[in-house]
Amino acid sequence: MNSVDSNALEPTKDELANLGLGARLIRLAPVYGLLILMFALIALFSVLLPTTFPTALNLRAVISDKSIIALLSLAAMIPMVAGRIDLTVGYGIVLWHILAISLQVWYGLPWPVAVLIVLVLGGFVGFLNGILVEIAKIDAFIATLGTGTVLYALALWHTGGRQVVGVLPDGFYALNGTFLFGLPITGFYLLGITIALWLILEYTPIGRYLYAIGANQTAAALNGIPTRKFVVGAFVSSGLLTALAGVLLASKLRIGQASVGLEFLLPALVGAFLGSTTIKPGRVNVWGTIVGVTILAVGISGIQQFGGSFWVEPMFNGVTLLIAIGIAGYAQRRKGSAKR
Repeated sequence: MNSVDSNALEPTKDELANLGLGARLIRLAPVYGLLILMFALIALFSVLLPTTFPTALNLRAVISDKSIIALLSLAAMIPMVAGRIDLTVGYGIVLWHILAISLQVWYGLPWPVAVLIVLVLGGFVGFLNGILVEIAKIDAFIATLGTGTVLYALALWHTGGRQVVGVLPDGFYALNGTFLFGLPITGFYLLGITIALWLILEYTPIGRYLYAIGANQTAAALNGIPTRKFVVGAFVSSGLLTALAGVLLASKLRIGQASVGLEFLLPALVGAFLGSTTIKPGRVNVWGTIVGVTILAVGISGIQQFGGSFWVEPMFNGVTLLIAIGIAGYAQRRKGSAKR
């Protein structure tokens, strides 16, 4: 049932103490290598593109464009902590951003009510995914792929293949369009959610239980952890974050269409998988996920400013995913060799 294994590969203090300087740096490379690469890319593009890359305008553009993907990466990360994968993060955002607009334009609901309905529905879909995985015992990849396809079909049916367009309240536009300290407010949403998830996963029993379930669900159950409840809760949390991302996307685009949203699935998953290769290699983690998304944002922004074509972004995402999986596999083999 575990679609994603969760085993930490970061070296212990005792392990590092027995290594020389060179061996210690090699052992630490999987832990901080991606973080170093992130700063190296920022420095490289800042030198090569001094008039466009290291500017406040570019920073605002990157935050505005990638905050939604970062939220989806965090949404995908939560079930991964428990050893599951959730593909509805890419399909759900299609329906949620459409509903956030259509409930106001077609049905005349106030925007806070429309947002609340979307969030409740997102949580319900997450609950349904948890039931399919934990009660029906369907593999998480298959279950969420099926659920996501149904959500996409509902988006097509609801819109009839047409755009949802209308005048929306200023308060709804402000959800994404407001600036604080010169930066998009979506960046502050992301920062707050990131810190909250980090505190929960690293410093509360909830996080310890989820990591234990991801490492070995049978052992976790034998130790008295209610595994079913926590896995379902992880999917509910993922569904809520996906719905929130859909609301922010609707506020940003101001129109709803079924052709928008699916392109977020791959970068969201890439960010989460990249996050499992840094900070705590082999274990999905919050700050690693943010570093992974930042790598994508910086790399794509820099390449596009060099005149990269429209196909550069999906190519970069796909290659980066393969590299992330390769790094994780290499770290896993090194850890296995050290144990032997």
